[in-house]
Amino acid sequence: MSEAPHGAPIKTPAQLVAAIIAGFAVPIVIIVLLAFYVDNSTRTGAGTDSLSEAEVTARIKPLAQVEIRDANAPRVYKSGEEVYKAVCSACHASGTAGAPKFTNTADWAPRIAQGFDTLWHTALAGKGAMPPRGGTSPDDYSDFEIARAVAYMANNSGASFPEPAQPAAGAAAASGAVAPAGASDAGAAQAQAAAAMAAMASVPQAAAPAAGAAQSADASQAGKALYQQVCQACHAAGVLNAPKFGDKEAWAPRLKEPMDTVYNYALHGKGAMPPKGGSSASDADVKAAVDYMVSAVK
Repeated sequence: MSEAPHGAPIKTPAQLVAAIIAGFAVPIVIIVLLAFYVDNSTRTGAGTDSLSEAEVTARIKPLAQVEIRDANAPRVYKSGEEVYKAVCSACHASGTAGAPKFTNTADWAPRIAQGFDTLWHTALAGKGAMPPRGGTSPDDYSDFEIARAVAYMANNSGASFPEPAQPAAGAAAASGAVAPAGASDAGAAQAQAAAAMAAMASVPQAAAPAAGAAQSADASQAGKALYQQVCQACHAAGVLNAPKFGDKEAWAPRLKEPMDTVYNYALHGKGAMPPKGGSSASDADVKAAVDYMVSAVK
């Protein structure tokens, strides 16, 4: 039984031309498609984004920047949430270093029980691992902004403190600033506290008296002058738990102690009061100021 002869697949000149063209065209199309795929695929290898616009911008960014502010422009205060996110969350978001964790009512309850003024003073002065003002400066965040952050954290953790009253224009320069009209009693007290803290921070630092200098001839006048310059920032209105000037009831428990003890409080500080009220007055003048305030309640 014989087999049929095999025929060639290309039988005409047209088929031959088509086969030749396909032999060149098909590989070229495959190469082009592979090149297109490789060039447009996502590369995830290390360093593949080093020439991106964002990466280049980050590498050539200046180490320092100059920010120009208009000293006469009205102050725009940050909210408590903004200050918390920028400063306080570093520790309070996770409870680092014993900080009361944000929204944790069990952590905050004993602190809230101490009252807003105590919490605020602790934030300003620092406590334990927490540096004063959370490591910032008054140029970064004002006392009022720190107060807002304290109220924000406490109120989100079980407290119901009122929003701190915004200080009036020039409150930093005037120790007797009052709360805006219509403010609540708590808000007014916080405004007075803000003014008092600002006044203590701006107390002029007088040069120490020269060795051998004669003591003031009239100690009572020296005490009155120091009271008006420094002490009345808190004692005139009883701010930050300071015994109010002329208030016998407020001074009574303090006067049960020896005068040397009262002098020691004034010289070395107690509670929210810094040593010598934040001034550099002489010990004698500080004692004279104490005598002046004591004489007003006798």
